[in-house]
Amino acid sequence: MRLIPAIDLKGGHCVRLLQGDFALETRYDVDPQALLAKYRGFGADWLHIVDLDGARDGSSGNRTIVAELAAQSAIKVQVGGGLRNTTAVAHMLDMGAARAVVGSAALIKADQVRSWLRYFGPDRITLAFDVRLDETGTPHVVTHGWRQQSRMPLWDAVAGYASFELKHVLCTDVSRDGALSGPNVELYREAVRRFPAIAWQASGGIRHAGDLAALAECGASAAISGKALLEELIPIEELRPFLPNA
Repeated sequence: MRLIPAIDLKGGHCVRLLQGDFALETRYDVDPQALLAKYRGFGADWLHIVDLDGARDGSSGNRTIVAELAAQSAIKVQVGGGLRNTTAVAHMLDMGAARAVVGSAALIKADQVRSWLRYFGPDRITLAFDVRLDETGTPHVVTHGWRQQSRMPLWDAVAGYASFELKHVLCTDVSRDGALSGPNVELYREAVRRFPAIAWQASGGIRHAGDLAALAECGASAAISGKALLEELIPIEELRPFLPNA
């Protein structure tokens, strides 16, 4: 399992949200390019970039920064946030992103997203399903920057792509996101059990190297971490087993 550091951008700044709430923002005084270089120096070979303004309302205010990060060649990037039509996805890939991360559109424009998997290829597209668990423990997909709750179970949403060679799925338990409360290991264990051919990326709640080890044990192919890395909560020595170029 590889560790993929995350850079979330809002209003041109590196930030983290608590449980997806735009009102609960922590801003970090760090340049995105410097942060990319730092993570590359750690040995990361992938970076996860989210344009939060794009995810919330389609704004392109972070596009210049995203383009600069995507254009460099030292580390591969997957980029999401506001990629809701073919032009936006094609533009992101043309800018240098190795993979486009498709969130809300994967649920509300499923037919179109299936066409992207065919046209761009399954290696160039990551579907991002953000979920909240109901009282029975069933994960249901949320959309539009975590503001709209759907009735669609995660498992049904993923099954809708079963015949389209889907390879990469990023799943975030919104209740854990930015909370440093530990990842929902059982969610990812069940995801891998149901869809073993998919490379699952786990996101939300990572606190320490033990969480990374637990995600690796349950079969996740990657773990996305933002806050724990920004706040240097995990010693670099404990990160190295999960960084391919360390």
